[in-house]
Amino acid sequence: MSDTRRRVKVYTLNEDRQWDDRGTGHVSSTYVERLKGMSLLVRAESDGSLLLESKINPNTAYQKQQDTLIVWSEAENYDLALSFQEKAGCDEIWEKICQVQGKDPSVEVTQDLIESEEEHIEEMPETSPLIDLPTCELNKLEEIADLVTSVLSSPIRREKLALALENEGYIKKLLQLFQVCENLENTEGLHHLYEIIRGILFLNKATLFEVMFSDECIMDVVGCLEYDPSLAQPKRHREFLTKTAKFKEVIPITDSELRQKIHQTYRVQYIQDIILPTPSVFEENFLSTLTSFIFFNKVEIVSMLQEDEKFLSEVFAQLTDEATDDDKRCELVNFFKEFCAFSQTLQPQNRDAFFKTLAKLGILPALEIVMGMDDLQVRSAATDIFSYLVEFSPSMVREFVMQEAQQSDDDILLINVVIEQMICDTDPELGGAVQLMGLLRTLIDPENMLATANKTEKSEFLNFFYNHCMHVLTAPLLANTAEDKCEKDAVVGSTKSNTVCPDNYQTAQLLALILELLTFCVEHHTYHIKNYIMNKDLLRRVLVLMNSKHTFLALCALRFMRRIIGLKDEFYNRYIIKGNLFEPVINALLDNGTRYNLLNSAVIELFEFIRVEDIKSLIAHIVENFYNALESIEYVQTFKGLKTKYEQEKDRQNQKLNSVPSILRSNRFRRDARALEEDEEMWFNEDEEEEGEAVVPPVEKSKQEDDFPDSYEKFMETKKAKESEDKENLPKRTSAGGFKFTFSHSASTANGANGANSKSVAAQTSPASSNGSSSKNTTLTTAVTATKGSLVGLVDYPDDEDDDEEEEASPRKRPRLGS
Repeated sequence: MSDTRRRVKVYTLNEDRQWDDRGTGHVSSTYVERLKGMSLLVRAESDGSLLLESKINPNTAYQKQQDTLIVWSEAENYDLALSFQEKAGCDEIWEKICQVQGKDPSVEVTQDLIESEEEHIEEMPETSPLIDLPTCELNKLEEIADLVTSVLSSPIRREKLALALENEGYIKKLLQLFQVCENLENTEGLHHLYEIIRGILFLNKATLFEVMFSDECIMDVVGCLEYDPSLAQPKRHREFLTKTAKFKEVIPITDSELRQKIHQTYRVQYIQDIILPTPSVFEENFLSTLTSFIFFNKVEIVSMLQEDEKFLSEVFAQLTDEATDDDKRCELVNFFKEFCAFSQTLQPQNRDAFFKTLAKLGILPALEIVMGMDDLQVRSAATDIFSYLVEFSPSMVREFVMQEAQQSDDDILLINVVIEQMICDTDPELGGAVQLMGLLRTLIDPENMLATANKTEKSEFLNFFYNHCMHVLTAPLLANTAEDKCEKDAVVGSTKSNTVCPDNYQTAQLLALILELLTFCVEHHTYHIKNYIMNKDLLRRVLVLMNSKHTFLALCALRFMRRIIGLKDEFYNRYIIKGNLFEPVINALLDNGTRYNLLNSAVIELFEFIRVEDIKSLIAHIVENFYNALESIEYVQTFKGLKTKYEQEKDRQNQKLNSVPSILRSNRFRRDARALEEDEEMWFNEDEEEEGEAVVPPVEKSKQEDDFPDSYEKFMETKKAKESEDKENLPKRTSAGGFKFTFSHSASTANGANGANSKSVAAQTSPASSNGSSSKNTTLTTAVTATKGSLVGLVDYPDDEDDDEEEEASPRKRPRLGS
């Protein structure tokens, strides 16, 4: 065991019943010949001197508290305590003590009352099992207070005092004295009563709590606790509880027992949280039963409300009624929020029944209505309720939204309402959006989706999500990266590109959240997200954000690409190569210059990963198209390493080619390069279905997707008026190596900027063919300007109708596998 785990503080109880720190050292349990038994030794960490030498007596009552304290009495009025720095050290010493005494280490007190009675309470007659209490009179209050505070350090004496108080009905007599003292303005007596009542609470006995917290006694208990001797003036807790705190019944509660239990729980919680001082390290365990008392009260309240279906039905009816005024609806939602919070105290099987009851009564349709309301307080409370439901059973929520999709438009689906609330969060720090993003992440996480013999929740829900919800989630991203949002600056010599909309800080934060969710999809959804990325040319749009002045947003875009490359999927690799999608990343690296920052490190790590994993297709693309611009970067060996890998692979290919018989290398038998490429694509496309996942057709453009910018503007109506922002153009960058990288956003730019002096890298890698299909082989177009919103002519995707049309127009037929 390490020294840290053995590190303890030694305490002794002084005559004033206060704990004195005797020093810090390291404890061990060992056999001591002089004491004839196993003993606890503590040596000071400063000089190694002996702080404690205590034999583990088989009859001594040791008590373990709060996982890191061991307390015991060695003689009359001589109490000791060891406070451990770590729980593991406390557990080990406790096991040694229990081993010597022959006890189970799971106990918290090693001796029961009968065995230790004579040794620990020697002053008591053997025939008397209880402590003799002084008579309950005004002139005895000081004596009673001294008795109550003196027993707190001994668990055995606490038990005996509790029994005495319970059997003699002593507490009610004390509270009668409190009324007398208050009428007489007897301040000294009131101070003694504060110590007495506080000490009785620390006895930690549920039977005493039942008396103290009854309707008859609880306000007098609160009154006693107002007279803290350390305060110049007494507090006014009773005034707050009776006049300020108002009990609101959103629906009248007819059950008097339930109403009494709610009042009692609130007042006891107030005593624990507000009135009682923060307990010291030795007192925390004294109130564990008080915490349990509140806990079981809450369980009882939830159970009683749950059984009253008439009451809950009325609450739901008013919550969803259009005639209900806003204040009333706010109270109803807050009631449900508190109700769900109380439900966390239930056992798993009872909590399961609780949420099933809420689902049966229609909690999800009700949430769908209130989450779309204008009142911020109502939406916030509704979000908290939704989080309880998602945390309890994401499958229940998913099942509801899939059934809902069969009857409703996409705009009013619950998940789309949640996404819209995330997009329209008016909080400058997007606190609500972060919470909602976490809930969405839970709902689309395949790890908590069920798979049974007759249905697979994963495939069904992901099909639903990508067809009905994904376009809503990506609407802000696509709207803020469209070419009309990103114009090029005409200022000659400008080297800094800038994207207009993401430079608004709140919008940048929102886009970062959306990218985080999309990155999660790349890692966990494989086929579905791949389909979506290809159809929407999503990576190209994401990489526009590399130009944002907010580095965190540029890093989010880079992380999205890094996750895609991290999959080492050749389908993605070919998509990146054909789209020339390394260009914006390399431009960002060159723009960053010699600054050694997170962006620099992240970009280099991306290329280092490609080098280490030896992703041949990407290495060839990078070296052939960008090496001249990157070779000057010598503070890391990454790019030289890429060149070396490229040359090694080229040598291997030449050796293989030389070993092939010359007749096979003749033009007569050589297949066209394009045919080879298309053949390879067919192979990958046919192999695209992954094990355990259903194949879905490519995402079809719905009406909502056609109008996604309009839809996005509709979302933003509820937000504050956006600040006007100047548009800056994106100039061509000139690197030290003479390259001019242009990241094209439209077909006209791609086809019209291929002059001798401004030829883009993308255009260099894809020269126009002579068969009239130059638009297919030049720089990429974006998803918005493509005919179907997909990568027309860039990726031969399965089941794409444009491929068939192109085959008819082209004199070259696509070769079939095996031809």
